[in-house]
Amino acid sequence: MPLLLPRPKRITLTRGVVDRTVLDKVRWEETPRVDLPSDSAGAHRIVISAHGTRIQAEPAADFDNGFTRAQCTIDQLKVAYGADVPAMVIEDWPSFATRGLMLDVSRDRVPTIEQLESIADFMESVKLNHLQLYTEHTYRYAGHEEVWREWSPLTPGEVKHFDIYCAARGIQLSANQNCFGHLAKWLNHPKYQHLAETLGDWVFQNETEAFPRSGPFSLCPTDPRSIEFVKDLLGQLLPCFYSPLVNIGCDETFDVGWGRSKQAVAERGRSAVYMDFVKQISDVVKSHDKRPMFWADIALTDPKSIPLIPKEMIGLAWGYEPDAKFGEWCSQLRDAGHEAWVCPGTSSWRSITGRTDERRANIRRAAREGAANGATGFLITDWGDSGHHQQWPIALHAIAEAADAAWNADELETYDPRAASLHAFGDKSLKVATWLDELGNADAAMRLRGGRVSEGQTPTHLRNSSVLFCDLHMPDRPAKNDDDKLRRGLTSLPVELWEQTVNRIHELANSRPSVGEQIDAELSHTLDVACFAAVRGLWRRTGKYSTKERGDLANWLRTIIDRHRGLWLRRSRPGGLQDSCSFYERILQDLEAP
Repeated sequence: MPLLLPRPKRITLTRGVVDRTVLDKVRWEETPRVDLPSDSAGAHRIVISAHGTRIQAEPAADFDNGFTRAQCTIDQLKVAYGADVPAMVIEDWPSFATRGLMLDVSRDRVPTIEQLESIADFMESVKLNHLQLYTEHTYRYAGHEEVWREWSPLTPGEVKHFDIYCAARGIQLSANQNCFGHLAKWLNHPKYQHLAETLGDWVFQNETEAFPRSGPFSLCPTDPRSIEFVKDLLGQLLPCFYSPLVNIGCDETFDVGWGRSKQAVAERGRSAVYMDFVKQISDVVKSHDKRPMFWADIALTDPKSIPLIPKEMIGLAWGYEPDAKFGEWCSQLRDAGHEAWVCPGTSSWRSITGRTDERRANIRRAAREGAANGATGFLITDWGDSGHHQQWPIALHAIAEAADAAWNADELETYDPRAASLHAFGDKSLKVATWLDELGNADAAMRLRGGRVSEGQTPTHLRNSSVLFCDLHMPDRPAKNDDDKLRRGLTSLPVELWEQTVNRIHELANSRPSVGEQIDAELSHTLDVACFAAVRGLWRRTGKYSTKERGDLANWLRTIIDRHRGLWLRRSRPGGLQDSCSFYERILQDLEAP
């Protein structure tokens, strides 16, 4: 069977093989309804025989239709085969009508326009049809220069150009601006501090964990000036997009009630105060004749919130671990009359190498439970927390698998990573994706027991991070607001597991497939960072941590920082680079401390 990404629903081999040139002799046949078990616009049939290639699909007004998706399959067949191609019939349709990608372009990395276009080209090739660029402060808003000046922001002209570029490839580019929380990059400026919920201490508390925080994070929902601020941003941003959909964010607003809205929350309840402001943002979006969507985590954790969600709002049910309750969340939203999307993650951020087992289980659960519980969209998310240090191949590898899952929610277990090797990386040896899976599990045994743990409690699974990443960024000496639970979990890991991880990374370094200069450089750097993290972790647990040895590590880290800077500029703009490097520089200061 041919290696294709995503896998077609049905492939029937017919008689023998035919000359590859039949793939260039394509005839489109419009049919009122293709006789396939799907009413999706992407449904199609491809018939490849000695007489040529026929595509059967329903007529459609936009570019995202069965004909264009069939052509993507034909283009992949040209890559997969040499002179001869098996005669076959392919019948295909997607599990989700919307199959999307969200890229974080605010946590330091803002891609160049060339990189964005390359991503759109890849998305087209694997039948993804929706894209969001997560924005906090990296859009060139007029009148707000002090916020974006040092960040190489996307300009209105670039967004309009990219919107057209995406549309020509059957991809809907939708606006994404967080309009409530995650706005510290704005609120830290004196000009905007009057909009903040609080400038003081608060607790970031989700369903599983709590962390002390300090400083501004969310807009104050009870201050009328907050919605005026949102009106200004959306009034500038939304006209750049043809898509009717707008992601307004509104996730993780845990500081609400800790500051200026404290009295309102005491009187009316947190849910009412939160949802009132969400509704105001929704009304702004609707005034532009567009439809809002929002991250539904706050609403889903409080049953009183769900009836308050505006009816037109799409709920984005997100979670990045294998135990994410996608089915339950979709049912809650659907039962209340709301459209729901499932939003798993690439597990690339805060990891260095990725987290293969967690990523695969998370993506598959999102696809399986989303399809079973009426979700209409599947949105794979790639975040950039803590410096956006992950290299693009780590994210790309996960996005490729997610594209397959979004198309094949009913048949997840037969995914073949070799298809990603061929069609995501151009690797004709078919090895790199399997190798990346192994790399993403280099510290898997430590992740199982290196999570945050209270004193006297049993070890826990580390969430939303790898051990290599967390230990790398854990200072030698506890700092203010030190995460003592995480430190306890990491400290409990036996030396033997660190030794095994160091050895495994060395083995993987010796077996790395060669793909091409750019990818090779990025994977070599990934290995270098992972090896540094593992060796430092081992050394500081075995006493091999003298002034000389810390000096050797410091010199090693300087080469990593230099390489990070060089690789960054190949795909990303210079704005945000120094902030990204500052995370490494704090480790360097720790190594050089007396």
